[in-house]
Amino acid sequence: MPREWWQDAVFYQIYPRSFADANGDGIGDLDGITAHLDYLNDGSAASLGIDAIWLSPINPSPLKDWGYDVSDYCDVHPDLGTLASFDRMIAEAHRRDIRIVLDLVPNHTSDQHPWFVESRASSSNPKRDWYIWRRGRNGGPPTNWKSTFGGSAWEFDAASGEWYLHSFLREQPDLNFRNPQVVAAMHDVIRFWLDRGVDGFRVDVIAQMIKDAEFRDNPEVPAGQQLSQLERLAYE
Repeated sequence: MPREWWQDAVFYQIYPRSFADANGDGIGDLDGITAHLDYLNDGSAASLGIDAIWLSPINPSPLKDWGYDVSDYCDVHPDLGTLASFDRMIAEAHRRDIRIVLDLVPNHTSDQHPWFVESRASSSNPKRDWYIWRRGRNGGPPTNWKSTFGGSAWEFDAASGEWYLHSFLREQPDLNFRNPQVVAAMHDVIRFWLDRGVDGFRVDVIAQMIKDAEFRDNPEVPAGQQLSQLERLAYE
């Protein structure tokens, strides 16, 4: 079988805020990337000769986790530009045979995303089950699951008396991918960007998107035991 383009491509990761500033406000932006595409690949030996750009998150975000806390999946953070500047970047990149791959963050949103604002509004809200809410256990969180950033992976919501799951910061509630409406909504997000010319996605923390349906405690790590990276994922 012929190999896919990405199997042999040379990728160049860009964190937009620190790459190139086109408007002089001290923050890198999409127009800054567009202005430097010849440096990345102009078809000559003088450029880096890359095949694709992996673009770190560009969506609107409160930036609690530097863009990995998305508050709108279908727009561009105003610090970085607009959808029009994104379209210009895509067109100019493709003119140079450079593909664009976006960082997709489906596991969790910002707690300021409208979906979570609705979900948190009441236990009967139609979007309540878009996130993972549970009753506590023995006066504490529902399980012993830990956040990747330390402490419990559960945050108590006093208004409803329930806990929501966050595998990372408490400002990053996890979506419930056992809910087909969430799956459909994320498919809409993917189609939105593909329709704008995106060539693919790097999917953030894909291994954590589906949680244990029985909400069982993780085994305790024996004192002093060193875990492999794969084992650490199992314990988190």
